[in-house]
Amino acid sequence: MARDTVETHFIQAVATLEAGTPRDPGLPVREGTSLTGEQCLRLFQRQVDSRLLDIAARWLREQDEGHYTIGSAGHEGNAAVAAALRPTDPALLHYRSGAFYLTRSEQAGRLPEQGIRDVLMGLAASADEPIAGGRHKVFGHPELAVIPQTSTIASHLPRSVGVAFAIERAAALGVPSEWPASAVTVCSFGDASINHASALSGLNTASYATHQGQPLPILFVCEDNGIGISVRTPKGWVEAAARRPGLEYFAADGCDLAESYDVAVRAARHVREHRRPAFLHLTTVRLMGHAGSDVEQAYRTQREIRADLERDPLIRTAALLVEAGLRTPEELLKAYESQREHVMRTALEITRSPRLGSAKEVMEPLAPRKPELIAKISPMAATGAAREKAFAGSLPENDKPMTLSQAVNRTLADALTVYPEMTVFGEDVAKKGGVYGVTRGLQKRFGAGQVFDTLLDEQAILGLALGAGVSGLLPVPEIQYLAYLHNALDQIRGEAATLSFFSRGRFTNPMVVRVAAYAYQKGFGGHFHNDNAVAALRDIPGLVIASPARPDDAAAMLRTCLAAARTCGSVCVFLEPIALYHTRDLFQEGDGGWLAPYAPPSRWAETHVPIGQARSYGDGRDLTIVTFGNGVRMSLRAAVKLTQENVGCRVLDLRWLAPLPREDLLRAAELTGNVLIADETRHTGSVSEAIVAELVDAGFTGKIGRVTSADSFIPLGRAADHVLLSEDEIEQAARKLLG
Repeated sequence: MARDTVETHFIQAVATLEAGTPRDPGLPVREGTSLTGEQCLRLFQRQVDSRLLDIAARWLREQDEGHYTIGSAGHEGNAAVAAALRPTDPALLHYRSGAFYLTRSEQAGRLPEQGIRDVLMGLAASADEPIAGGRHKVFGHPELAVIPQTSTIASHLPRSVGVAFAIERAAALGVPSEWPASAVTVCSFGDASINHASALSGLNTASYATHQGQPLPILFVCEDNGIGISVRTPKGWVEAAARRPGLEYFAADGCDLAESYDVAVRAARHVREHRRPAFLHLTTVRLMGHAGSDVEQAYRTQREIRADLERDPLIRTAALLVEAGLRTPEELLKAYESQREHVMRTALEITRSPRLGSAKEVMEPLAPRKPELIAKISPMAATGAAREKAFAGSLPENDKPMTLSQAVNRTLADALTVYPEMTVFGEDVAKKGGVYGVTRGLQKRFGAGQVFDTLLDEQAILGLALGAGVSGLLPVPEIQYLAYLHNALDQIRGEAATLSFFSRGRFTNPMVVRVAAYAYQKGFGGHFHNDNAVAALRDIPGLVIASPARPDDAAAMLRTCLAAARTCGSVCVFLEPIALYHTRDLFQEGDGGWLAPYAPPSRWAETHVPIGQARSYGDGRDLTIVTFGNGVRMSLRAAVKLTQENVGCRVLDLRWLAPLPREDLLRAAELTGNVLIADETRHTGSVSEAIVAELVDAGFTGKIGRVTSADSFIPLGRAADHVLLSEDEIEQAARKLLG
């Protein structure tokens, strides 16, 4: 492979270095540093390996055997950050942190060759690659405490804060964690990414927590090369953005290995000893362009490019070694050429490794389901004495029939009793008990360690959950309203749902995200408190979406979601219909038809609701009404009126919007041959579109109709009635369908 300008300049510059007075390799490599000559030699080798992997990546692309050319050239100083940390410190890395990964791999006792092969297999999308298995090029490995990230826009910062939070919270709760109690979290990212909302959320959450005296051991590392693809970062901007309350600021020349190491050691010590966050600002250069396809001469001057070449961190480290008399230029270049040949030969070998061969192989880690294990775990309850204490002697099964809100509250209490690693958190969930009282009394019973309020930032809430889940806790975050979820959806779409996929299940972030959802609440409304859009959730691969309508279903389905999270690492969104929280009656005032008794633990196994199982009401043979959420109550009421017109109806409550209960749907459809879908979501992007598709794909030949809410935001007051699905519309649609 022809050598580019960067490699040619490196060779020429090293050849001209002048040797200095020999130093003892066990002593500092230069005056004023704590980096020894031996350490410098090892780190230089990892820096070289990282650079050679970038060269190999370009070669693999030329051979149409590689698929990723965003490299780490110019950022190799991050090897010093790895050296300043422990191999058990959880790391969430920037995509230019190749030298960090190789250094961490060696720290953990692996051969240098193993780290090199890890990266090469990722570049070649090899099915044998140890973390993603050919699904993406990521830095990650469970034995190295490196959590894989695909982020290019700092969307991993909220999760990183969550990991740091979980280290301390697990210790406070006395429950096991994936990380040592003395660990610190390290999170690296680029200078352009610091402007992204998710980065600002992560940094703000760290400052917020520290301001309140909460321990948060995280080291933010900004690798600042001064440019985001082609857009320059203004000088001084990173420092200005980083200097915020509670966040200790450290800065170093990331091209100077000794300086980077010394400052990284101080920063890591600050975080580890004080359990407070720090920001390490490494000024670097970007060599070889943004990626292999990037022609940076189109937006950078030759003078700028040349200035970066002169700051090449490999040349600077080579100079340290030569000036300390630890190596001659000839020895360094001979070792470089030998290693280059080895890396390129290994790259060629890896082109012959297997690739993913089918859709089934690709999708295997998406959403592993273990229904038998979930069914076994779901009925788990605490001992009788523990439950008596948790419920202050008044067990919920001995209480009167409950509303949906009460059923969720009691189920959370039972779960908090049996799962000491479980946490419930969000906006207003603690002392207030939630806007609708669903979490009322839980903090008082279980303490602020398990039930607590957060700042008003949905990205932060989900980030805490992401970090807690991957660290061994069982997070149950609450998003106050469905509309608020869209503020932070990428934390589910781009972070939570992808982790198992990009790590072959080696890392998971189990969680149950409770969301107050849908419309129809009286006296308090408008779009942001009555959102009915779920389309953005339904297309996320592997995500479980639960949508209970009745109190008994809510309790059983919440237990199922918690069990799926604990056993399979499932990411579950639990949509709770606001308008049904406190509903008591079904057909007429005072009938109590929407209440349900709380099942005792002895009946949890028989009342278990598997993921993807619907619930059927009635045995009519003329019409099947398929629905969910608020639509269940409306459809049951409409079915009674239709029955009075001699129309035999059955109502199918889907209960799960992902995965859809396909078998139950088809069975119910075939029983009548006529299907009406009553869907409270918007006409476009609705759940009913998917149901129609399922029926058609399965060869259903009967009649299909659907009635939905309008393609509108939801207005205040009675105006909402004009755009929301109604009982009357369900009745009219049924009559029209049946002719």
